[in-house]
Amino acid sequence: MEAAIQLSDVIKILKRHIFLILLMMVVFAGATIAVSYFVLTPIYKAETQILVNQKYEKEGQYLSSQQIDADLQLINTYNVIIKSPVILSKVIDELELKSTPEKLTEQISVSSANNSQVLTVQVEDKNAEKAVEIANTVAQVFEKEVPSLMKVDNINILSAAKLGENSKPVKPNKLLNTGIATIIGLMLGIGIAILIETFDTRIKSEQDIEEILGNIPVIGLVSPIIDKK
Repeated sequence: MEAAIQLSDVIKILKRHIFLILLMMVVFAGATIAVSYFVLTPIYKAETQILVNQKYEKEGQYLSSQQIDADLQLINTYNVIIKSPVILSKVIDELELKSTPEKLTEQISVSSANNSQVLTVQVEDKNAEKAVEIANTVAQVFEKEVPSLMKVDNINILSAAKLGENSKPVKPNKLLNTGIATIIGLMLGIGIAILIETFDTRIKSEQDIEEILGNIPVIGLVSPIIDKK
């Protein structure tokens, strides 16, 4: 019963400060929308996939499990090579980018699914067309340079990055950011409302008097005196 009373008190507090709570939600959501649309720079992503394995030594020969495991263990090495200055320096020269390998590597992420010899290269850039160019050039330079670095003789670009007709930025996620900001505004508004009630020691009702005096009931009230002059 006591928990129900406490819950009802919280609900009453929220009702009394509903405008404050709504104001905090609107302010946070509005600020986030403004920042997302007018401050943050849209970031686009392009993706390409590369298959790296060994050719069969003889026609019709199947790869052994040991050979496949060895190829899979090299995937992490390929991940490092793709983002190394050896590859990225040539990408920068070919595209005439005003960047450095250190800066360019921050735009590139390389991943591979479990037990897969397929490398997925993702590139983020402020310009959608530039992201596509960088992704495809990285794959092409890797395909050209790795055979001499790792003695790998079978590299295939499975899918090249393409520029869509209506490319949409992947960052910032305006809807997600706005939703998070709204929730933060809601929680902050509730917190401020509870703090206001906690530090407000004024007596506003007979219930407040009963809480202060304990079980002593209220036996009378003084009505407001209206001056009839």
